[in-house]
Parts: sequence; C-alpha cells; structure tokens
Amino acid sequence: MVPLYRPPPMVPPSGSQGLLWAFVPFLTFGFGTPYSFLYVAVKQRSWRLGGTAAAYGVGSAMTMALMGSGLASLGALGAALLTILWITGTVHAFTVRPSIFPRTNPRDRLNQHAIDVAKHRRTLREQARALIAEDPALAVELRIGRPDLPRAYDDGGLVDVNHVPKPTLGLLPGITEELAERIVNVRKEQGGFVSVEELAVDADLPPDLIQGIAEYAVFLR
Repeated sequence: MVPLYRPPPMVPPSGSQGLLWAFVPFLTFGFGTPYSFLYVAVKQRSWRLGGTAAAYGVGSAMTMALMGSGLASLGALGAALLTILWITGTVHAFTVRPSIFPRTNPRDRLNQHAIDVAKHRRTLREQARALIAEDPALAVELRIGRPDLPRAYDDGGLVDVNHVPKPTLGLLPGITEELAERIVNVRKEQGGFVSVEELAVDADLPPDLIQGIAEYAVFLR
C-alpha cells in the first residue's frame, strides 16, 4: 500500500526571520560581528558580505591589540573603538537583515500549502484504489467512492460510477447534468461499467473529459 503523505500544517507568516542573527553583535559587544557576517556570506555565497566580515574582523583584532597593549592611552582608544564597533555592527546587522532574511510571501505559502494538500488527496486516492484491488468487500464496507453516504474513510474524492446517484456523478470533472443522466441510463441498461474507457465509449463522453474522470472514478461491483 502507498505510504500516507500528510501535508504539513499551515504556519502563519512570521517577521522574526534572522532576529537572533541581528542581535549577535549587540549580545557579544561587537566581537561576534565578523562571525555573524561570515555566516551569511558563506550561506549566500556573497563576496560583498565576506568583505564586510573581514573588515569587522580587522576592527576587532585592532581593538584587542590596543586594549592589550598595556598603555592607558592605547587602552582607552581600544575601548572607544570597541564601542564604535559594537554600535556600528548592531545597527548594520539590523539594517541589512530584511535583505538577508526576507519575509516569505504569504501568497507563496498559501500556494505551497494548496499543493501539499492536493498531493495528500492524490495519495489518499492511490491508497483507496489499492484497497479496492486487494479487498473489494472491505472497500464496499468502507464506502469508498460514496461521498453521498456517511462514512469515516477518506478516499481522497473518489466517485463510484456504478453506484452513486445522478447528482453525485456531477462531482466528476466535466460531468454535466445531461452527461450524468446519460451515464445513469446506460448503467441501468448494462448493469455498470468496468473501466473509464468503457464508460467513455458506452456513454459517449467527450474525449477531453476522460483523463480528468480517470483521476477520480472507480468502478465497484
């Protein structure tokens, strides 16, 4: 049996992408700025961001050298440079964050969720068809292809052409009320169909409808 594919839950768009990354310079007093920019430079393969990371790295190295010189004047200069790097790195990170971590377009997320749901429904139909082939009696008991009846089993939208009432045949793609009436009349005369090809020929259905109907039609006996 086909393994069940479950669509992921719809997650509302968030504006928090990269927020922790932007806080790195502030939380590390500027010493983490080179590493945070190097991270996004590697991730995005950006020479520009790589140059930015290198510049902050040189600044941090100079700061540590000045503060470790042992001279009060140089130590004060190093402290001042550290403060500048701290503030500059923090402001810079928050300024470029929207371009590095752009917000996901809500419409894109909705479209992807719709695709995931459609794939999930397709897999349910494949599972139901496999069950019909393996155990037709169980398929009947589960009411596969019978959206007109109460049931617990989700077959992904299958329609049992041989048993559903005329209005339910309208769930098949392209089946108008006139075509549904024609299918019901032929079904009464010959006792049902065995395939979508036989259905198309005996009920004289338009050829362009066959592929869509084949996706959802089943023929239980």
